[in-house]
Amino acid sequence: MAEQAQYEELARQLSAVGAVKRDMGRILPPDCPAGSAAVLTLLGRHGDMRMSKLAELLSVDMSVTSRHVAHVAARGWIERHPDPADKRSRILRLTPAGLTELEELSLRTSRLLAERLSDWTDDEVGQLIRLMTRLRASFGDCRSVPARHAAAAAPVFEETTRTPAST
Repeated sequence: MAEQAQYEELARQLSAVGAVKRDMGRILPPDCPAGSAAVLTLLGRHGDMRMSKLAELLSVDMSVTSRHVAHVAARGWIERHPDPADKRSRILRLTPAGLTELEELSLRTSRLLAERLSDWTDDEVGQLIRLMTRLRASFGDCRSVPARHAAAAAPVFEETTRTPAST
């Protein structure tokens, strides 16, 4: 088991990840803020879903989820269809334009990571991926599911303002 000093250093390093996320947020297109990118990423990764499931995956309140969904729907990136099992609910689905936007986000993210990690070996990048995946799993992250679409392979924008989820 790690020593107290190691956990303290780990906490400092995790806190500093915010700077990395901010830098990654700067590459987003002006009409696609982080919350919208998170919606596209999660729909690309998990497929069609109800708003309540999206709110759970985003770990935000339904009102925040609704604002994000309204934003991406207004741009034609998702469709909202009645849920056959419950007509009061809506199923969210990526449109072809949404898939294109998601591919663009993935490309921008991949380019930035390739630039910033250019002096890392493939093994080092693989080790970071494995360790981050394990860290997320240790915290019970429900989003650790294989990507459905190739463009969803870079789940960079899943983190948004954290508020209690109410589904």
